[in-house]
Formats: sequence, structure tokens, C-alpha cells
Amino acid sequence: MAAPVRPHLSTTSNLAINFGPLLLFFAGSKAGKALFEHGDLPGLHDADLASAMVGTGIFVAASLIAAVWHWAKTRHLPPAMVFTTLIVVLFGGLTIWLQDKAFIQLKPTIIYGVFSALLFGGLVTGRPTLQLVMGEAMPGLADRGWRLLTRNWALFFLGLLVANEAARRLLSYDDWLSFKVWGVTIAIFAFTLAQAPLLTKHGLKLD
Repeated sequence: MAAPVRPHLSTTSNLAINFGPLLLFFAGSKAGKALFEHGDLPGLHDADLASAMVGTGIFVAASLIAAVWHWAKTRHLPPAMVFTTLIVVLFGGLTIWLQDKAFIQLKPTIIYGVFSALLFGGLVTGRPTLQLVMGEAMPGLADRGWRLLTRNWALFFLGLLVANEAARRLLSYDDWLSFKVWGVTIAIFAFTLAQAPLLTKHGLKLD
């Protein structure tokens, strides 16, 4: 008996789930800074902390709603989404509880590091991790293609880790926020598109 076909999200729903919480984080952070400057958050001692507290609270709530929405639509949560949501809740909770923006700034470093380690680990063990979780989405891609794609994404996540560490140490919170939301998002889109020649060369079926 064939396994039941798992429901798939529409492109619009995928974009909303993957990028909606991040955009709300950005908007909430800007709103938090504006509220502080207008004297509406007297319990906080500086604008950056107000920005981080309000933005993080919205980010945590939006991430949980996105996960619930994904589950409601598909009755399934991808392992990567479970992991990232847990990290958002953990580090977001620490940011709010301890009133320290360093935790939410460290969150991307942890996520990028774990993803890079898992991908490199898959290469070492001869089981490209991407192939295990995305095989159905890329029919026809040869084993060599999967190895190269896994290697490229592992290096890319390692590069994002280094970039986030540099940004959070060297930039203001506002500049780090812009880097995280816009810089990283653009980099991911550009890198994804740059993999197209590799995919088609190694047998990906586009039809």
C-alpha cells in the first residue's frame, strides 16, 4: 500500500512562514526603539535594549505561530524548523528574561554553526544531509550533485557564522539588525540561485 501523499504548502505560505517572523522581528525592533524614544518604555535603560526586547518578543510569538500554521496545513514539522523555533524561543526568552540583547544576536551563530556541522558531518559519513531531507524535492539529482550541494551549503553556513560574529561585535545593534534581516536574506537568495548550474549539470529534473 502506497504511503499517503503529504500536503505541501503553497509558495506564498512557504514565504510567509520562513520570512514573516524575521520581517516582524525587524518591524518590532524599530517600533521598540521608537516607543523608547517617545518615553513609552520607562522600565528600559537604552534604545537598543528596548528595540531588542520588543522585537524579540514579537519574533518569538511569530515563530511559534508559523510553526503551528505549518503543522495545521501539513501535519508535519521539518526538523530544521523544529530546531530553529526552539533556538528562537530559548535565546529569545533569555533576551527578555535577562534584558540582554546579546542572546538574540548570538542565536544566528548557533543556528549557522549547527547547520554547517551537520552538513559537514554528512559528507564525512558519506550520507549528504541535504539528500536525506530534500531528496523528494530534487528528483534526479545525482549523488555527486548532492555531495557538492551539501559541501557548498556547509561552507555557506560557516561563512554566515563568521559574518554574524563579526557583525554583532563590530556593528551597532541597529546595523546588526539590518545586516541580519536584509543582508543575510539577500545572501541566501543569491546563493540559492547560484546553485542552479550545479543542479542542472548533475541531473536535476526541472519539469
